Order: sequence, then C-alpha cells, then structure tokens
Amino acid sequence: MAEPAKEVPKQDDEKLSPAELKKRAKAEKQARRAAQKESTGAPPGGPPTANGAPTGEAGSNQQSKQGDQKQKGQQQKQGGQDKTQHKRSGSQAQSQVLAHRRRPSQGGAALQAAVANSNVPKEPKKENKQVELFSHLYTQRRHTVEGVSKDVHPAVLALGFQMSSYELCGSSARCVGMLLAFKEAIQAYTTPLGTSLARHMTTHFLSPQIDFLKSCRPISESMGNAIRFLKKLIVEIDPSVEETEAKAFLCEQIDIFIRDRITVTDQAIASSARTQIKPNSVVLTYANSSLVSKTLLQAHADGIPFRVIVADSRPLYEGKNLAKTLMLAGLEVEYTPLSGIAHAVKDANLVLLGAHSMLSNGRLQSRVGTASVAMHAHQADVPVIVLCESVKFTGKVALDSIVLNEVAPSEELLLPQPASEASQQSAGEDKDEESSSSKVKQLGDWRDIKNLQILNLMYDITPAEYIRMVICEYGSLPPSSVPVVHRLANEGV
Repeated sequence: MAEPAKEVPKQDDEKLSPAELKKRAKAEKQARRAAQKESTGAPPGGPPTANGAPTGEAGSNQQSKQGDQKQKGQQQKQGGQDKTQHKRSGSQAQSQVLAHRRRPSQGGAALQAAVANSNVPKEPKKENKQVELFSHLYTQRRHTVEGVSKDVHPAVLALGFQMSSYELCGSSARCVGMLLAFKEAIQAYTTPLGTSLARHMTTHFLSPQIDFLKSCRPISESMGNAIRFLKKLIVEIDPSVEETEAKAFLCEQIDIFIRDRITVTDQAIASSARTQIKPNSVVLTYANSSLVSKTLLQAHADGIPFRVIVADSRPLYEGKNLAKTLMLAGLEVEYTPLSGIAHAVKDANLVLLGAHSMLSNGRLQSRVGTASVAMHAHQADVPVIVLCESVKFTGKVALDSIVLNEVAPSEELLLPQPASEASQQSAGEDKDEESSSSKVKQLGDWRDIKNLQILNLMYDITPAEYIRMVICEYGSLPPSSVPVVHRLANEGV
C-alpha cells in the first residue's frame, strides 16, 4: 500500500499543467500556515482559495504533512514566534490592534509646563543702537578694576582711569603720562629666575600694561610710536647686563624721549609759530591744543597785540579751559560755539589748529569739528596752520572718518537734566502706566525710541587742500612732506 501512494503524485505531476501546479503550491503554503497557527494556539483556518474552498489535492497533502508541520511549528514556537505573528492576514492584524500608550513626557507636569510657557508673552527683541557703518569702532571702556590682570602696575591703573574719564586728555598729555607710568612700573620690575630681562619684560610684563590702557581708551599715534621706541630699547639690551643697570638705562631713555620728542619740541614749534601772528591780528582756534596754547602765550609774552577767538563744541567743551587760561594771562578772548564758526571766520586773519595725528596723505586727524573750521577758513581765504610734533606723524592713510576713529559713549552728547525737571520726574513716578506711555519721549529716552541712534565720534579728517602749512620741530613744511618726516623721525625709532 505504501508504494502505490508514492507513485500517484508522480503521475499527477506529469498530468497537471503549470497553472494547476502553482495553485497546488499555494494551497500547500496555506496548509502550512494553518498548522503553524494551530501549534501556536491561534484559531485554525486560513483564507479561502480562489474557488472559495480548498482543493482536494491540497487537502490530501495537508493530511499527509500535518505531522511534520506540527513538529516544525513546535520548534519555531521558541525561536520564531514573533516572526509568525507578523505574517498574519490583514483582517486578523487589524482585529488585534494594540492600545496607544502616551509617553510620560507628553502628560502630567511636563504638559502643563509646556502649555504655561506657550501662554507667557515673549519679550520683544532689543533694537541694535549701534550705527552699522561704524560698528567696527565700538569698544566698551573700562571704569573698574574688575577682571584686570594682576601684572598691571598701580600707576598704569590710575593712568587708565584718568584717560577713560577725560581727566587726562590730549594726545601729547596721554603719551607723557603713559611713559611716566611705564617708568614707575619698570623700577618695580624683577626678572624671574631662568629668563632674561629682554625676553620676559616685553611679552610678559609690558604687554599687560598696554592691553589695559587699550581697554580704557584706544592709544593714540604718539603713544604707539613711544611704545615701539621702548620695545626696541628692551630687545636690544644685552642679556649679560645686570638688571639694575638695565632698568636704570631704560628709565633714563624714557626721560630723554619725553624731553627731546615732546618738551623741547613743543618749545621749538611755539617759537616758530609765534612769527606767524602779526600785530593787531585775530587768531581763530578750535577746542584746546597744548601747542596752540603755548604759541599764543609766548606771542603775548613777546608783546604782540592780538585777539583770540576760541570755537568750541559739545561734549567735552575743551575750549573753555583754553579760553580761561588765555584770559588769566591777560589776552582778549572771544568764545563762540561751533555753530557760529561761519561768522567768526569773517573777523579772523589766521587759524591755528592742533593735531591728534598727521596722516601720510597729508590729511589732519583732530577733534571732531576741526574739518568744519578748516573748510570755512579755506572758503574765506584765511590761512590754516597746523601745529604738530613729529611723534604724531603716522604712515597710515585715511580718506574719511570711518576707518580711523574712536567712538565715545553716546550718553555724553545728552544735555544734563535740570534739577527742577529731575524733581518733577521723581515726583511723578507713581502715576499710572497709561499716563507714562502717552508722555512724549525726550532725547534722554533715545534707547527706547525706535530707529533712533546716537553717534559720538571723537575725531574727523581734514583734507590736505584746506591746510596751508604744518609746523613741526623740523620746520615749516607742506602737508605733502609728512611721509618724509615720518620716515626720518619715527621709522628709525
């Protein structure tokens, strides 16, 4: 009986067409699925065939292979149970959909916090109050010792705060103050073991002092030339020289630099510029220059009768100090704001101006407003003479006031509030918000006014065409000779 049963499938295979063979294979696959489901505990029965019921051949084959499928199903129960569960039919998979579980982060206190944060109004973005064209010039001036390096000498600390508060103002005055502070610092300096003075002093001692001064106010051209002079002296010191001897040499050279490049130079320039003042002339000047002040005082001491017009402007009002000094010396002085310069130029016979620095293209960098004075004098055909030491000459070139400049705090341009208004403002602080919001804003509230920016520049650039002559210790020369004098005086330093 076993042999005919084995030969029947072979005869059937020869008689069946390819479509019937495919149909039989499909039925066998469904039978295997049913056996696997039965072995895993699932309800028996699979999807019907194309005719609605299983074929006879599929049924006979299912009975003959049922035992093997049960054993196979038991083996797959341990290793492949999850795999068979994913092979269910579509209807069975949809009937056993798992319930959706909420993550812990989506509920409870976290959800309430998220809802509360969404209801909180966002703060409006603060408007940038810096003028974009001059954004590269903005720096925060230091007024406290917070974060200062421990290597900064107390004399340098005092100098930096005097510079930031305008107690020490003017390019020459700041240069002299810096050199004197460095002199005190060098006297207190001690070379560490294992190194030399020339190697350690420049990088580890002098650099922190310079960086602190830069954080208080940008250094001027005269200060930069003095720093290069001092660094060159330090580097050229022989390591075999004793420390006390080297320090004494540096202090002596600092005194010589101050005497030769600033003190004696100022006297020579004042003597030369005095000859430009004629009897009964009217001299116009702007702001306060130490060289102009010495020139006018020396001319008055020589008995030359003349009158002085001092033009001035906010926020520093440096011209007030010059006018007071000249009045105490017995000179006739007229004080006028910069807005009245067009009228003042009509009476002037000579314009004397100080300098912050002289650029290589012959242009003058000086206190803001100087260019306006020089322009009006040029239009009125009044000679403009600049008094400047060679230590202020530089190899830099500028065509406008954008690249080389200094931006001071904008609040300095605001007028001080009168005491009566301040008392009224303090008394009205208890008013309700509606009245305060409807109040018209003043310039003092410029940070709260939209699209309003205040720019406080320190210097401007005067074209060389407006300058008749530049007087320095090398004599009287045209603005085009500035780069030649700079090479002779400073590049060899």
